[in-house]
Amino acid sequence: METSRRSVLKAGLASTAAVAGLSASALTTATTAAATPVRQDPFTLGVASGDPWPDGFVLWTRLAVDPLADDGLGGVPNRAYAVQWQVATDERFHRIVRSGVAVARPEHAHSVHVTIDGLSPSREYWYRFRSEGHVSGTGRALTAPARGTTPRELAMSFVSCSQFEHGWFTAYRRLAEDRPDLVLHLGDYQYEYTKNTYVAPGGNIRDHDGPETTDLASYRQRHAQYKSDLDLQAAHAVAPWLVVWDDHELDNNWADETPEKPEEGFLERRAAAFQAYYENMPLRASSKPRGIDMQLYRRVKWGELATFHMLDTRQYRDDQGCNDGYKDCPAAVDPKRSITGTRQEKWLIDGFRRSEARWDILGQQVFFAQRDNTEGPVKLTSMDSWDGYVASRDRITRGWVDARVRNPVVLTGDVHAHWASDLKLNYDDPTSRTVGSELVCSSISTGGDGADSASGSHPWLRWNPHLKFQNNLRGYVNTTITRESLVADFRTVRAVKTKDAEVFTRASFTIEDRNPGLQQTGDTPPSLPAAARTATADDMTSANTIAWETARP
Repeated sequence: METSRRSVLKAGLASTAAVAGLSASALTTATTAAATPVRQDPFTLGVASGDPWPDGFVLWTRLAVDPLADDGLGGVPNRAYAVQWQVATDERFHRIVRSGVAVARPEHAHSVHVTIDGLSPSREYWYRFRSEGHVSGTGRALTAPARGTTPRELAMSFVSCSQFEHGWFTAYRRLAEDRPDLVLHLGDYQYEYTKNTYVAPGGNIRDHDGPETTDLASYRQRHAQYKSDLDLQAAHAVAPWLVVWDDHELDNNWADETPEKPEEGFLERRAAAFQAYYENMPLRASSKPRGIDMQLYRRVKWGELATFHMLDTRQYRDDQGCNDGYKDCPAAVDPKRSITGTRQEKWLIDGFRRSEARWDILGQQVFFAQRDNTEGPVKLTSMDSWDGYVASRDRITRGWVDARVRNPVVLTGDVHAHWASDLKLNYDDPTSRTVGSELVCSSISTGGDGADSASGSHPWLRWNPHLKFQNNLRGYVNTTITRESLVADFRTVRAVKTKDAEVFTRASFTIEDRNPGLQQTGDTPPSLPAAARTATADDMTSANTIAWETARP
C-alpha cells in the first residue's frame, strides 16, 4: 500500500514528539492543523533563549504572519501548530544533540517555550525551529558553568528602556555585534502608549500601532510590533537573556495593585499584561502567571563566579509616597514601607547568606543609590526609586554587609542615562565607607537622541559625591567579569533618530575583587563644541529632564 505524504509527516513528528515527551492527543491536535498550512513565513518575531542553567536553557519563538493584527494573534489561524526544534553544537547543525516538537496554541498567542536539559555545562549551542515548511533564523545560547566551578570570565551586557517610537534600536544591533555570553534586560522592554502620547524631543520617528495597551489583544499586538524589529531580534539571537519588567510593560509607575491614575478594571489589565509578557519572553514555566500574580524574581548562578539575583520592584511595592515625583517626603523614610515586599526581601537576604559566588549581582529596575536633585539642606529625591523606600534599601544593604558578601554590585535601568555610583550605608556622610557599587545603563532609545557631555559635568555630582559618572547618550553596558575584577564599558551611540549609528565606549570603570567602589579606567571626551556641552549640562537640571528620567513628561 502506498504511504501518504501526510502519514509520513505524522510519523516523523511522532518520533520526535516521543523524545520531547509530547502527548499523542497534543500531537494529533497539532498535525490536524497541517491540513490548512501557513503559507507565509511564521517566524517574523525571531527566536530567543533565556534563563541558562548548567544543563540547559529555555527556547522561545512565537508564530505570526501579520504581527500587527488587531486581535493580537499575529494573523495565524485559530488552531494549534506543531513546531519542531533542534539544538546543535555547531552553527551549521551537523551535530544535533537535542530535538523535539512543541505545540503553538492560539490560547498562548502561538508562542512556544521549550525547556532544554541534558546538555553540557559551559558551552555554546545553536538552535532553530521549523513549522509549516518554514525554518526560523538561528539563535546562539550558552549553558551556565557547573556548580562548584569558576570560569575564567563572563561577558555580560545589560540594557533597558526601548521606546519604539523614539528611535531606532541600533544599540540592540551593536550589542549583538559585541557578542556577549549573557544579556540582562532590566525593564521597559515595550511601552503602553498609543501614538502621539509620549513624544521624544524633536518628535517621534515611527508610531505605535493600535490603542493604548489595556487588554490582552493590545498587549500581544504591542509585543509583536517590538519583536518585529530586526535589531532587537539580533540581540535576542546572540545570547540567552535574563529578563525582568519595570513599569511600562503594564502602566507607567504602577505599584502592586495601584495604577498611576485611578482606573477601573486595573487588575484585569494587570493580568492581561502579565500573560502577554510571559508569552513573549524566554522564561521558564515557573514564571507562568496565575491571574494577577507572576513569579519573576529568581536566581541564576554562573558557577561560583557570579550569582544573578533578578528582582521585581513593581509587583510587591507600597505605593509611591506623596503622589510620586521628586519630593522631600516623610513616607520615604517610613520603616514599614517596602519596594520589594517582605517575602522577596527575605529571599534576597537569605541568598546573600548562602552565597558562595565571587560576585553577587542584583539585576533590578530603579535607581538604588541616593540621588538628591537639589543643593542645600532640603533633600529632594525620586519617590519611584529606592530613595522613596529608604528603610527597604537600608535593610538590603545591611543584609549584604552582614552576610559578608564578597562583591555586591547593583545593576539598574529606568532613568534613560548612564550613571555609576558607589553605594553607602550612610549617604549623608561622604566619608563613610563604600559597601558596594551601582552601574546604571542608559536607554536603548527612550528619550530620543539624548546628548553628550563631559564626564563629571552633571551638576548633581557636586552634592552627591558618591555619584561618579553620568552621560545622556543612548546605549547599553558591557561587563567583563573575572575572578579579579568586574570591568564595565558604557557603550553609547551618538543618535537613535538616524539609522545605523556607530557605537563607542564613552567611559569604563573597574571594580576590583574585595575592593568595593568604582575606579574610572577610561573616558572618551565628548565630540560636541564647548558651548553645546555647557548648554547640555544646564539642561540636565531642568524639570523636563527630571520628567524624562522618571517616565513620560
